[in-house]
Amino acid sequence: MLSLFLCINCSQKCTFTNAINCYQILIRKYCILVCEYVCKIVDYYEHVCYTIRIEQRRFTNMDNRTFYYARVSSKDQNLDRQLAAFKALGADERDIITDKESGKDFNRAGYQALKNGMLRQGDTLIIKSLDRLSRNKRDIKTELEWFKDNNIRLKVIDLPTTMMDLPEGQEWVFEMVNNILIEVLGTIAEQERATIKSRQAEGINTAKAKGVKFGRPALQFPANWNEVYTQWKNGEITAKVAMEKTGTKRTSFYKLVKKPQ
Repeated sequence: MLSLFLCINCSQKCTFTNAINCYQILIRKYCILVCEYVCKIVDYYEHVCYTIRIEQRRFTNMDNRTFYYARVSSKDQNLDRQLAAFKALGADERDIITDKESGKDFNRAGYQALKNGMLRQGDTLIIKSLDRLSRNKRDIKTELEWFKDNNIRLKVIDLPTTMMDLPEGQEWVFEMVNNILIEVLGTIAEQERATIKSRQAEGINTAKAKGVKFGRPALQFPANWNEVYTQWKNGEITAKVAMEKTGTKRTSFYKLVKKPQ
């Protein structure tokens, strides 16, 4: 039965010996097919691995970009000094983002585009000095914490320690410097807030001692109030006319009506 099955398409006489030969030929063909299939799988695997390596390299390069940020407070000021410092570091113009706006907050077109649309984890941001980020120490502290949480390295040209390039494995030094900056700025911000409150309190006390009144001025009776009020009270004129004559608004008029003279 086996010999008949193996030799059903064979032109040779169906014998046991011929069946064995046919069987061996089929085994060899099967092995060849398996080898070809395995080779194709290996080729495909190598191609996939190569593609993945290329993509990883491309994204690694993207994730390691360096950006530069410069700011001045008004359109009349120029950025030359900051830009010159960046060019000395080999900065490409397309990686330099600038603003000509106040540093009172972070609502600046250039900085928002940099932070929300360009910076990624692993990137480096270079500035000339910390006050280019903001004039507010508390805001700078918040921003430094954001850089730390998002794995973005900040280099400050005026702080040489932050500009150092250390061997791989010693990144903890940068983290230590960043933590020190955060703590120092936090302390300075708290001190500034306490100083501002103290000065405000002193100013208010001094002004009060001089007789300065705070808040909305007390409502005063117009010079012709008695005459106009009597006319209105006797029904000789309407309230609207009385307001026009006394130069008061509706709310003020009725407050004066209720206010004892």
